[in-house]
Amino acid sequence: MRLPRRPRLLVPVAIALGAIVILFFLFAGIFTDYLWYDSVDYTAVFSGVIVTQILLFAVGALLMVGIVGGNMLLAYRMRPMFGPGMFGGASGADRYRMALDPHRKLIFLIGVAVLGLFSGSSFSGQWKTWLEFINATPFGTTDPQFKMDISFFMFTYPFIRMVLNFLFVAVVLSALLSAIVHYLYGGFRLQSPGVHASRGARAHLSVLLGIFVLLKAVAYWVDRYGLVFSDRGFRHGASYTDINAVLPAKTILAIIALICAVLFFAGVVRAGGMLPGVGFGLLVLSAILIGGVYPALVEQFQVKPNQQGKEQEYIKRNIDATRTAYDVNDAEVIDYTAQGDPSKVNVSADSSISGVRLLDPSLVAKTYQQKQRIRGYYDFHDPLDVDRYPDENGTMRDTVVAVRELTGPPAEQNNWINRHLVYTHGNGFVAAPGNEVDSEGLPNFDAKDMPVTGSLVERTKLKESRIYFGEARGAAEYVVVGGNGQRNQELDYPESGGTGQKNTTYEGKGGVPVGSFINRMLYAAKYGEINLLLSGDVNPDSKILYERNPQQRIAKVAPFLSLDDNPYPAIVDGRVVWIADAYTTSNAYPYSQSKSLEAMTRDTITDPRVVVPQPRDQINYMRNSVKATVDAYDGTVNLYAWDEKDPILQTWRKAFPGVIKPQTEMTPELRQHLRYPEALFKVQRDVLSQYHIADPNAFYSGQDFWNVPNDPSSGERDIKQPPYYLSVKMPSTDKPTFSLTTTFVPRQGPNLAAFMAVDATPGEDYGKLRILRMPSNTTIPGPGQVQNNFQNKFSGELNLLGLGQAKVRYGNLLTLPFADGLVYVEPVYVEIAAASGQEPYPILRRVLVAYGSKVGSADTLKGALEQVFGDSTQAAPQEQQGEGKPAEEANANQPTTALAQAIDEAQKAYDKAQAALQADPPNWNDYGEAQKELQEALSKLKGTEASPAPTPSPSASGSPAPSATPTPVPSATPTPTPNP
Repeated sequence: MRLPRRPRLLVPVAIALGAIVILFFLFAGIFTDYLWYDSVDYTAVFSGVIVTQILLFAVGALLMVGIVGGNMLLAYRMRPMFGPGMFGGASGADRYRMALDPHRKLIFLIGVAVLGLFSGSSFSGQWKTWLEFINATPFGTTDPQFKMDISFFMFTYPFIRMVLNFLFVAVVLSALLSAIVHYLYGGFRLQSPGVHASRGARAHLSVLLGIFVLLKAVAYWVDRYGLVFSDRGFRHGASYTDINAVLPAKTILAIIALICAVLFFAGVVRAGGMLPGVGFGLLVLSAILIGGVYPALVEQFQVKPNQQGKEQEYIKRNIDATRTAYDVNDAEVIDYTAQGDPSKVNVSADSSISGVRLLDPSLVAKTYQQKQRIRGYYDFHDPLDVDRYPDENGTMRDTVVAVRELTGPPAEQNNWINRHLVYTHGNGFVAAPGNEVDSEGLPNFDAKDMPVTGSLVERTKLKESRIYFGEARGAAEYVVVGGNGQRNQELDYPESGGTGQKNTTYEGKGGVPVGSFINRMLYAAKYGEINLLLSGDVNPDSKILYERNPQQRIAKVAPFLSLDDNPYPAIVDGRVVWIADAYTTSNAYPYSQSKSLEAMTRDTITDPRVVVPQPRDQINYMRNSVKATVDAYDGTVNLYAWDEKDPILQTWRKAFPGVIKPQTEMTPELRQHLRYPEALFKVQRDVLSQYHIADPNAFYSGQDFWNVPNDPSSGERDIKQPPYYLSVKMPSTDKPTFSLTTTFVPRQGPNLAAFMAVDATPGEDYGKLRILRMPSNTTIPGPGQVQNNFQNKFSGELNLLGLGQAKVRYGNLLTLPFADGLVYVEPVYVEIAAASGQEPYPILRRVLVAYGSKVGSADTLKGALEQVFGDSTQAAPQEQQGEGKPAEEANANQPTTALAQAIDEAQKAYDKAQAALQADPPNWNDYGEAQKELQEALSKLKGTEASPAPTPSPSASGSPAPSATPTPVPSATPTPTPNP
């Protein structure tokens, strides 16, 4: 029964409409991408990538369709004259042929179209490989085996493999589909006895199989060069077995495959399947025996019994290549005894330790939030960042910085207008010196509030503090800003007078104009939001801002780079800009050890939720080739060549000329804020944990391999301690320099094996890696041991700080070389749950210092240092006794009842503090007085530690009362009253 004419017309009309809708959304995605690239002045990247992809798509699709489709047409034209009956009898293929033959043209066209679509898409996805190949830059260094420039393995070899893989797929598909056509149209039959084929079908398939085997011969020959990436041996790179067994085997197999290809081609002129069968059998047998069995025998019976001697040369190649590929070959290893005498150290004469950073960026983020968030819809990225800024005297000092970013409107006001048109940006730069706190133990902010105020703002001449582009999680995907200024509806910052808020209108050059109906319609389609098309608040002068995360913007304008997961804000030339490090990476450096980038960079501060996906997780080459900036107000992206000698960077600069600016275009103020990148340093410390050893025999034994210690302050196991930015004076330097530091411990054992620092300040020594290697015959405490020592020595004092709702939080345990030894500095915070609904935040309460066997604890770094190094170590206890006697003698004469009295006073003070906290609302005055009384009780405990402490009664809250510790504790200053 035939369908009426109208329903029959509806089907093609519906298909056409569907196609138009799909094409419209596809066009909207591509054209809005172009508009975005045009808004940031990087259309060269957009056009360069998309033109390359289109050309590769066309080439891949046409080649695949031409090869496969041509062979299918050839098979059809070579069908037998007498049709399927030439071999006699009916065949199962007849019914398939009868069903398909009337529609063969349509099926063929649809089939090759789909094939072309998939193959073209796959080929266009290899645009990076193609651009690297045609723009390849020589390294000027040859590999030790084939004596070819490294660029061949980095750029040419991957392209050859890509082409071979494409041709293999094309030939295999051609053979399969041609065989199906021959079968359907009677070219051959699968029937007893054996296979019956026409002359044309046999010749056609023999040629295709011969081409396949010929490609295999080429692949065997090319595979010889791939041996430099082998993982067969003790380390990556061609091993003894690869060079002495696999390499000659690949050469022999290439020759055999070439002979077999000739045998397959001979099947064209000689009837019968003997020659192709002989060729196929010879190829399979030789691949098994020569390519598999022979290398396995060499490995088992020659190499494994004598691996150290056999692999020595190849281990040396791996060591040299790995150190070069990860840029650690110039690392300076210094033998360091770390046996300084604290009694001979004059801290006041050597002030390099007095400016050490005490604020832990991963802890004080909560403090920044509570003290500077202002409103609940603002937030700070956690962890915070460490930078350098001059103080009042012009001296650079470590500074903990953050920007106040907008997370979105309050939940009850979270509608489209508020989210995308009103709550558009954050506001403010917040900073505090890393080496000091105020009288309450809080960061001593020198940039704060809205509008931004503070001495740092005056010194840096900050003019624009609005943050339209940032890292805030939960921020709107896009915002519509600007306009003619009449509405002035963007929330700038809250204020106490008037309407309660100060409004503004965006005036930056960033963003894509959406005043025209066409642009509004395209973006409405892109985001599926009809309000963009209909809203009267979107006026002719409006702009849309999207891709607002700095990493996303950089990744989009430089898709050939890998990015560090921690961009940081800085005040540069009066504006807030995000600074990010970008890397050129590869997994194709011959003989270099391949490792997982994610595994090498994972530690306690790495947040996997914000890591930009890396194009190549397995890498064996890395350079910090580019420094990138993103303006926080207008989104301007700038890329600067940092390692201009890097051949990979030079290759990409040829591919995209003018996109990456020369280093000379950086302003001096921008250079002042550049720093050595964390991700690269983490990779290098992972490599140097083994590759600090250059001797292949010592490397093979692995006795001096190191590990990165677990973070002792995190309380979690199997998580590496992160590197720390701080100013360090190395033994071979004259003054402290801003550095990135880490420690190593032996593979087995908690002792300190080495300390490593890299100069992070742009200058002559930037990037200089220095390793202080500890003596192997002397025990130097490692971070874990120092942490345990701190907790054991000061357990009574710290436990008292953590009574009730308070929680003791240990900050970053910093290690610094100092006065021929090593000093450990750790800030201790107390986190107290304050008013109802307010999150607890940490307050600095103690600074712990260790140097050799001496430890100290005080409210300030100066006090702790004096306890460890100066005569004041004993002065404080003497003063507390009120006599001129030594502290030990005073403690010996202290009656036992004094200890019980001090503990009783501490218990009463604690109970009083708890009562003040549990009041509704909390009584902060009483709480502050109780804290003072508690500190006074702690001071009395110092003179009574010689006598055994009686067991105190439980506190009123049910918690055990604090017990005295036999370890002397320093005097404590009164704890300030927390702010409600």
